[in-house]
Amino acid sequence: MSTTTCEPTTVARRVQDDEDGPFVLDVRPEDDFEEWRIPGSTNLPIYDELLDYDYSTLETHLDELPADEEIVVVCVAGVTSARAAEFLREHGYDATSVDDGMNGWGRVHRQYDVDGVDGVVQVVRPGTGCVSYLVHDGDEAVVVDPTQYVDEYLNAAEERDLEVVGVADTHAHADHVSGARRLAGELDVPYYIHGADAGELDRVTELADGDVLPVGDRELAVRHTPGHTPGSVSFEYGDALLSGDTLFLRSVGRPDLEDSSEDAVREAAERLFDSLDELTDLDDGTVVLPGHFSEEDVRPLATELGELQAETTNELLSYVEEGDREAFVETIVESLADEPANYNEIKRINWGTEQPGDDVEELELGPNNCAAN
Repeated sequence: MSTTTCEPTTVARRVQDDEDGPFVLDVRPEDDFEEWRIPGSTNLPIYDELLDYDYSTLETHLDELPADEEIVVVCVAGVTSARAAEFLREHGYDATSVDDGMNGWGRVHRQYDVDGVDGVVQVVRPGTGCVSYLVHDGDEAVVVDPTQYVDEYLNAAEERDLEVVGVADTHAHADHVSGARRLAGELDVPYYIHGADAGELDRVTELADGDVLPVGDRELAVRHTPGHTPGSVSFEYGDALLSGDTLFLRSVGRPDLEDSSEDAVREAAERLFDSLDELTDLDDGTVVLPGHFSEEDVRPLATELGELQAETTNELLSYVEEGDREAFVETIVESLADEPANYNEIKRINWGTEQPGDDVEELELGPNNCAAN
């Protein structure tokens, strides 16, 4: 590379798409690296040393770094990684620093057309595991589950000569700040969400089971699939199922973010079981398009329902297939991971009970913890 910094979007593309991608060196503390990192990266925890311009540990590890590969260094915000990259260049390495570090990584969005599904663009945010959609027909589009970075969707629509005629959330999100209300407001189009998840929001078009949202000459069909939240919905669009946080490729949505008491979690898990039981009755060829991912490296994130049911990677879905409600509920209760970072504040923003502050971008940075196990 000719420059000393590289854009996070470039790193995301090369890590995901290139067989010979760069060697990513993460210089943050080990705990931060273990919690959240760029896939395939290597940790050398020298962040504090670099803050003091101390390169001694980096120097002792030079022989462990590839001399014939590009090295991309990442830290929190791009400061200490820039120092490390400069030191490496002085020692003959082809090294650059990720601009804005992991903060920048968390803002990356990538677009994918879904093979075999007409009229769906999947927008993946690799740094946070969030997935959103631009559903279109003719010259019209509906945006589903947009992040707070609404220009990503405006640009995607403009690139395809599409007019956005509606914006929808599959549920009230707890892991990231929704951009749906803002996007709908800027475009003066309806904002759709189920009434049970509308909180104190105004200017909302409430969804109900069986509703349809017009998209050109086609329709998004609404299925109320409660469990992750009381108002969670999934959307059917032709042969595709936009499953929100109800069904993931490897797990299902966790049911404890509304009320974490054991009785409430059990009750919500029961509702989730029933919702999944209904979804598994769909045609085996239905393409499942989830609202989140964890470590899956397939892009776009799409699997036919029949294949998903036949695989053994989604333990909780297999319990639904077997009709084992008790095992489903008990597994969820016993295996819940840590909650998403700042989820209570994010929920309040998305419910309209709190206004976003200056730290709204930082609130949602970190690993995706929306799965039940």
